[in-house]
Amino acid sequence: MSVYKTVTKAVLSIEQDEGVGARVRRSIGSGSLRNLDPFLMLDEFKSTNGAGFPNHPHRGFETVSYMLNGKMQHEDFAGHKGTIGPGDLQWMTAGRGILHSEMPASDGGHGLQLWVNLPAKDKMMPPRYQELLDKEVPRVTSEDGGATVKVIAGKSYGVDAAVRTHTPIVYLDVRVQKDKVFEQEIPENWTSFIYTLSGDVAVGDGDKARVVEPHTTAVLSGEGDKLIVRAVEDAHFVVIGGQKINEPIYQHGPFVMNTREEIMQAFLDFQMGQNGFEGAHEWKSTI
Repeated sequence: MSVYKTVTKAVLSIEQDEGVGARVRRSIGSGSLRNLDPFLMLDEFKSTNGAGFPNHPHRGFETVSYMLNGKMQHEDFAGHKGTIGPGDLQWMTAGRGILHSEMPASDGGHGLQLWVNLPAKDKMMPPRYQELLDKEVPRVTSEDGGATVKVIAGKSYGVDAAVRTHTPIVYLDVRVQKDKVFEQEIPENWTSFIYTLSGDVAVGDGDKARVVEPHTTAVLSGEGDKLIVRAVEDAHFVVIGGQKINEPIYQHGPFVMNTREEIMQAFLDFQMGQNGFEGAHEWKSTI
């Protein structure tokens, strides 16, 4: 018999400045919600034309950029370049090193960026990308038609995602009609949460349910193997969960490693243009 997960903590994300002229609502990665193994950061970002995230490096983790509206351009020092639009997805594994730029195209962009940690054995792997257009992301509808789901990672209502992840992860974009219910299996002891984009929702079963307002991260209990969400009004939210890596996390700015010594080495490698950052200081983004 399934046991439903409950909300253990709810944090409303307040809009703040980030990058150059961009605005973000940061939940995970803020003072209220530090690292939620394996997740390091979640931003809901809005960038206007000319405002964004110019040249910056990464090492030791993955970034998942998911566009809700508008378009964002991406370019890196290894020659990779592209644009993602509404509903499109980019899953970037920084691995041993990436220097890149993310800037809005045309009138700007609105989306989510999630940082996912890599286990120690994969932190120095070569960088890679998985990019999916909106039409390529699998979709599924609940039996009563009240919930529609884009399956970004993992599985929902029997439908598998196209993206492959280093750590077992579920990432779902969910829309639920007023008074309808969404249910999702999430293994016990995984780290999991929902982030609400619009509409109030009741998370949890019966008298244990908690109403969550938009732009809130609701962290779910490790106990229980099923999530249930009822829409108080038409609602849009994401469900994200992952198996814990259970390794030390040392993070300094754009680098996430397992020890202080590895962080110091990452900064040295970037400054010296070595061990994955060859040519970084000679590169300039065209966007």
